[in-house]
Amino acid sequence: MTRATLDKQPHDVASMFDRVAANYDLTNDVLSLFQDRRWRKEVARAVDARPGQKVLDLAAGTGTSSLPFAETGAYVVPCDFSLGMLQEGKKRHAWLPLTAGDAMNLPFRDGVFDAVTISFGLRNVHDTDAALRELYRVTKPGGRVVICEFSHPTWEPFRKVYEEYLMRALPPVARAVSSNPEAYVYLAESIQTWPGQRELAALLQKAGWSKVAWRNLSGGIVALHRGVKAL
Repeated sequence: MTRATLDKQPHDVASMFDRVAANYDLTNDVLSLFQDRRWRKEVARAVDARPGQKVLDLAAGTGTSSLPFAETGAYVVPCDFSLGMLQEGKKRHAWLPLTAGDAMNLPFRDGVFDAVTISFGLRNVHDTDAALRELYRVTKPGGRVVICEFSHPTWEPFRKVYEEYLMRALPPVARAVSSNPEAYVYLAESIQTWPGQRELAALLQKAGWSKVAWRNLSGGIVALHRGVKAL
């Protein structure tokens, strides 16, 4: 668990996301300088969803992140603990099977999904270890996990510039475009206290995942972790 998530109870975080739901996708575009679209394309490639496969998209928010998986012919289940996000998603994508669920206690049977993925949401779960174990539980043997999460730039000068942006530039920009700018102060702090690339890989292995690997995107601002559930 991170310091930021320890300071907030799960219901507080859910309520926070309820309040940012209306402009969430737009805010992400602006704050990431539209890099989030590229990151999501990389997630889709890594998940490699195929027709007939079942994919769990955890922390799916409004369901925007689930669309690339659905377009492949896979059956995708967008799942989130924020009812506000799900309600907003239902307005936009009424055909998606949007599902309310807690990452630490998923409402699915064992071994249901061919692939499970979570983008920019694991950082906000109260118990990271429990969430990784739950993802493992609901994945079929031989299935895969893909985690896309903010991380830490590997080049020190760039890292300092990035951290300065997080704490000084991000809040004013969020105030201009977000329906709840205070939430993005929390999000900036949670990024800073989140484990690095190697540490998250170790947590995946601890949860039972094998063949764990990662690669950095945008110089390490984001890291894409992958793993497999052994047969």
